[in-house]
Parts: sequence; C-alpha cells; structure tokens
Amino acid sequence: MKAAQNKSDPDKVFEFTPRDFARVRAMIYRQAGISLGESKQEMVYSRLARRLRAKGMTSFTEYLDALESGRGGDEWEAFTNALTTNLTSFFREAHHFPILAEHMRKMKEPLAVWCSASSTGEEPYSIAMTLCEAFDTLTPPVTIVATDIDTNVLETAANGVYAIDRLDKMPKDRAKRFFLKGKGERAGLVRVRPELRQLVSFKQLNLLGNDWPIAGPFDAIFCRNVMIYFDKPTQGKILSRFAPLMKPQGLLFAGHSENFLYASDAFRLRGKTVYELDQRRSAAGMRSDT
Repeated sequence: MKAAQNKSDPDKVFEFTPRDFARVRAMIYRQAGISLGESKQEMVYSRLARRLRAKGMTSFTEYLDALESGRGGDEWEAFTNALTTNLTSFFREAHHFPILAEHMRKMKEPLAVWCSASSTGEEPYSIAMTLCEAFDTLTPPVTIVATDIDTNVLETAANGVYAIDRLDKMPKDRAKRFFLKGKGERAGLVRVRPELRQLVSFKQLNLLGNDWPIAGPFDAIFCRNVMIYFDKPTQGKILSRFAPLMKPQGLLFAGHSENFLYASDAFRLRGKTVYELDQRRSAAGMRSDT
C-alpha cells in the first residue's frame, strides 16, 4: 500500500496530524513518564517515521492503533527507544567526579553506585574511572549498577566500544590507562579495559516501572539530565523511591539544568547540583511512625 501523503507538507511521506502528535505524547507519558513539549513535533515525526517504514505501515494512525491494541508485539520497546534522547559524553559535568571521589573514600565498604540513566555508557564508565583513580587500583571496592530504559544504548554500553574521537577531551594518561586501541579493521575505535567493564553491570530499567531490578543501599545515585523529561509530580514520585535506596550519608547527583528542591522534600542541596538526604525530615518521619 502507498503511504498517505502529508497534504500540509509535501516533503513528508506520512501525514502527521495534531491528533497523531497528541496521541504520541499521551502514549510516551504513560509508557515512560516522558513529557514531550509542543516544540517536539518535528522530532517525533522524524523518529517515528522510521518505525513506520520498518513496519511497512502507511500511516501514523495505523501504527499507533497497532501499539494501543497490543498488535505491536515488541514495538513498544522500539517506540520508547525512538523517543529517548541519549546525549552524553565522558566526564560530562566534570565538577561531580572529584566530589564523588572524596565522598567514596570516606564511606564504609562495600561501596555501591547507581547510574540511573546510563545511555551509551560514558557516564558509568566515567564513574568507574574516577573510583579506580580514587583508590589507585583497577579493582576498587565498589559495584556500579547502570540502567536505562533504552535497550539499544545498553547494548552499546555493555560492549564498551567507542570512536576514538570520543576521548579527544580526555587526558592522554587517563585514556591510555583505561582504554585499548583498536588495530587493523578496528582502527579508529577504542574499547574500555575489561577490568573497568567488570565493575559495571548494565540493566534495563524504566524509572516509571513498578518493579526496579536493583537493590540498595547506594552510596551515590547519578540521575543526571533525565528528570528534565518528566513533569514535577513524576519527578517527585521517582525521588521518593530513591530515598529508601540510599545510605544515610549518600549523595544524589543531578544534571546542570535540574532542580529537585521543588519536586521533593526528601533531599536538600549540598552543593552545585549535588543533593543529600534531609536527615531532619528522615528523623521526623521515624518519630511519626513510632
């Protein structure tokens, strides 16, 4: 069958109406808690049009109807992956990592960190490198759990293979210590050293899901540049689930454009985009329960 031409924009293969966009926004909010703004219409069309082509469908109505009726099979996963933005880099928001190193050296072993939006792996591997340097060993006393809703990026992360230019801003001695250069057909690529990969376990996790396949307590949780996709009630719900998974002195690291104080009273600001549990609130909660 021939795809329905977009009459309002002849350059687009598929018609994409305001009603289609509204349906997509409602569906991704229910599925993953992502709140898409009005300005995301072009992005949504571009990414989901690929899914229509892959499925051999002729209209957004057909595609969305199939998803909602349960006829999409594994397509819900592909739908969610398509609408998830994965912008990341090694040691992004670099001021967090010295704070993490100092904090972890003070904490009682065994140590644990959760990276809750790991994307293609640069963030959890940056955490691992930081802790190797902090303890001056490739086998520091720490476990790192890295999760993401997008199964495609998790596969990339677990492989730990990157284009060599991803290390351009990294000091050469650090790159040499933690990465192996590809040769021959692998020239132009680097791979995270096996000792580093063994420190990190990757798991699929939907922050809006009922069951999280992880267990604390964690010395630190990284939740950076993901809350911006959620509305305040959703942020509050997630933060309320973080608190019981943290050690009393644990730290929560947020993204540079995120402010958790207006979403939850479980945390207080310790420094630039770094939060700690509000012990006064915790103590009051304990007294009220007894």
